[in-house]
Amino acid sequence: MKHGFIKVAAATPRVTVADCKANGEEILKAIHEMEKEHVKLMVFPEFCITGYTCHDLFLQRCLLDSAWDELLHIAEETRETDALIFVGLPLRHRGKLYNVAAALNHGRIVGFVPKTHIPNYNEFYEQRQFAGAEEEDVEFVDFLKCEKNEEDEFWDEIPFGTELIFECKEFPEFTVAAELCEDLWVPAPPSIRHAVNGAHIIVNLSASDEMVGKDSYRRTLISGQSARLICGYIYASAGEGESTQDLVFGGQNMIAENGSMLAESRRFENGIIYSEIDVQRLADERRRMSTYPAVSTCSHTRVDFSVAEEETRLTRKYPQYPFVPSVKEERDERCEEILNIQAMGLKKRMEHIHSRSAVVGLSGGLDSTLALLVMARAFDRMGMPREQIHCVTMPCFGTTDRTYQNACKLSRCLGARLTEVNIKEAVNIHFRDIGHDPEIHDVTYENSQARERTQILMDTANKEGGVLVGTGDLSELALGWATYNGDHMSMYGVNASVPKTLVRHLVRYYADTCGDEELKEVLLDILDTPVSPELLPPKDGKIAQKTEDLVGPYELHDFYLYYMLRAGFTPDKIYRLACLTFEGIYDKETILKWLKTFYRRFFAQQFKRSCLPDGPKVGSVALSPRGDLRMPSDASAGSGRMCWRRLKSERRSQSGELSVLRFFTASVIAERSTWGGIFPVSCILNVFQGLTGIDLTCQRIQNRFHKRIGSFCGFI
Repeated sequence: MKHGFIKVAAATPRVTVADCKANGEEILKAIHEMEKEHVKLMVFPEFCITGYTCHDLFLQRCLLDSAWDELLHIAEETRETDALIFVGLPLRHRGKLYNVAAALNHGRIVGFVPKTHIPNYNEFYEQRQFAGAEEEDVEFVDFLKCEKNEEDEFWDEIPFGTELIFECKEFPEFTVAAELCEDLWVPAPPSIRHAVNGAHIIVNLSASDEMVGKDSYRRTLISGQSARLICGYIYASAGEGESTQDLVFGGQNMIAENGSMLAESRRFENGIIYSEIDVQRLADERRRMSTYPAVSTCSHTRVDFSVAEEETRLTRKYPQYPFVPSVKEERDERCEEILNIQAMGLKKRMEHIHSRSAVVGLSGGLDSTLALLVMARAFDRMGMPREQIHCVTMPCFGTTDRTYQNACKLSRCLGARLTEVNIKEAVNIHFRDIGHDPEIHDVTYENSQARERTQILMDTANKEGGVLVGTGDLSELALGWATYNGDHMSMYGVNASVPKTLVRHLVRYYADTCGDEELKEVLLDILDTPVSPELLPPKDGKIAQKTEDLVGPYELHDFYLYYMLRAGFTPDKIYRLACLTFEGIYDKETILKWLKTFYRRFFAQQFKRSCLPDGPKVGSVALSPRGDLRMPSDASAGSGRMCWRRLKSERRSQSGELSVLRFFTASVIAERSTWGGIFPVSCILNVFQGLTGIDLTCQRIQNRFHKRIGSFCGFI
């Protein structure tokens, strides 16, 4: 459960209608399978103990007794199972029959949640057998008084009611509530009450029959509910084995988290799906949303359950480019939308200040290219000729012929006006004025060029009564990769909330859709040009200063930026996810190096962001000091110090563990004949822990140990 990840699963066992013993065996088989994956929350379908399609057999005492006995059997057989388990069955209470979800934990029945909304339309006739639960106080009922040994405190009175939230004693943010099938399909599902009262995960035990097109509606319903409630949602549905007399059940299991579908089963195939729900992120997101109601302390009954703390092995995937959709159709749609947002922002600003022209510094690089493309679209929307777009290219010491030519071609293709101002002489005069040696290529050498360019652009905009359009992107603003009062400043920054990884796709999308082969050729060459401020002299006519060599890969920085600002993750959690996501691309040392660089620069450079010009917000992450990031310029990164220490300690520990483990493994292998060759795992681990002092309760270390000596020792 490190970093808030909870391993969860939804299982659809094969059922035999009305054969509770056979169904119990299938349920236990699935439970033991999920145990191997260290699942902490297991969800089964509605009526999985009996089968959903029993119909009037539910009125037979024999079936009800058998279902109850099998529930007790499953509970007994799962005493050693370290999980919260939900199974469905019919339950007699107060002279009525209820459709319930039974919650099991370490052999105990910890609660019964009855179905609230009983359907009686179309193919459903559940009201013929079952009563609907009322939204009322939870009852504590001695369901086991006949079987209970008065001297055995293992069984207590069991809570029965819809208003139950199951709370983990070891991890209080791991909170679970249940609803059943139809409950989700009504205007006000019980899950709404559960979520606003503190449940971070909703489980749904369902038996939803299949019809053409129903699967997509069901998927949308579950995804939308998880998004609206900012929760994890686990949906387990009946599948093969149910009676097909009139209906077919497809077993469409789903695991969703805050609008994202983490896992989904193939229909018409029984099985188990797994994923990890980040309850820490859910809790943080609810806290961030000021409109999310505070948790009531009295409307729901809290029921404790227990699971052992261990590090959850992650199987869910995180995108390498969180700002960029992976599906081309979705990505193209996103690009079109962003270009329109940027253009509409610029259009409004120009109309408001009655500007009839716009000025942009055109370097031949990605950012200025995107800015010019946006300007062209804005001018088209305003019905203004593109000749009133004034591009200024300002070659200096680091300008290469490639970028210069691309700047000239681009302005010509788009019908904009181009002016060339060579700033070498002006910068050299400035060097003489401030007493700087031009042979010293330091920050003064670089920034003097950037500020000279900005002065020319500002004055040109004033001269023409136009607006200076800024080109800096979100990634550069996050890292402070801009010259203060240089390219940092403009009159309107159209790229201010567009990250570098997305800039590329926007330019590529424009190239693919512009319908102009010459323009497309220029854009593709710009895309192929290394990212550089071109402030240092070229080497052999080629760019000598590559940005990513200095500040790190933008794909890493954008990953860090998204999960720090949008998700609120700690540095050690971001590091863990980055290592998982970029495995085989960057080694752990490289990831850690640039992560430290990111945090250092992000906190040190806030003063630049505190006085940014206006610019349109296009996504969920932005750095505007007037909007998304109200951060003091003098904020310290010290709050993350504990995370860095913890990360450092873990890395040292892992290194030490491996060294000792190698030595111990070699000893075991060497002495196996003396030791008899076969050992209980617990015995070996106890010896190792006693000799080394290393905690082997960690599953990660146990796995390493098993892997290294398992094949040699034949232990059980």
